[in-house]
Amino acid sequence: MKTEPQKEHRWLEKLVGEWTYDIEAIMGPDKPPEKSKGSETVRSLGGLWTVGEGASETPGCGPAQTMMTLGYDPRTKRFVGTWIGSMMDYLWHYDGELDAAGKVLTLNAEGPAMSGDGKMAKYQDIIEFLSDDHRTLKSRFLKDDGTWNEFMTAHYRRAIGD
Repeated sequence: MKTEPQKEHRWLEKLVGEWTYDIEAIMGPDKPPEKSKGSETVRSLGGLWTVGEGASETPGCGPAQTMMTLGYDPRTKRFVGTWIGSMMDYLWHYDGELDAAGKVLTLNAEGPAMSGDGKMAKYQDIIEFLSDDHRTLKSRFLKDDGTWNEFMTAHYRRAIGD
């Protein structure tokens, strides 16, 4: 069965390329933000999926490798994907949507709570294009009181020569 890319698949193609990024993360209450840098290579898989492979020095974890897959399911009209990192043993599953302006992709996931008590929590990774060569990724989790707590912001900039 041959699937033709939709406009949503073409939106994901904006991620393709070589990127460098700066991260600022809050690793716990009453702790100052920690900063790190990394790089990411994003490639297209048949114009339907993107596969991003990242490498960074992660605060508190040392060298880290990550992989993010993203696609669009026209049957459900939702963005789908996964994320894995060498610093944890959990496979994250994404389900998301693009805002009406076509600039912000909000990816919902459920995963281990940061409290380390074995409970699960709701998370969001939010990708926003500020320009074709600059995007952000913000991560947040849903607190018990129903408010979102942002704990990480990364600024991705397209590598020179792309």
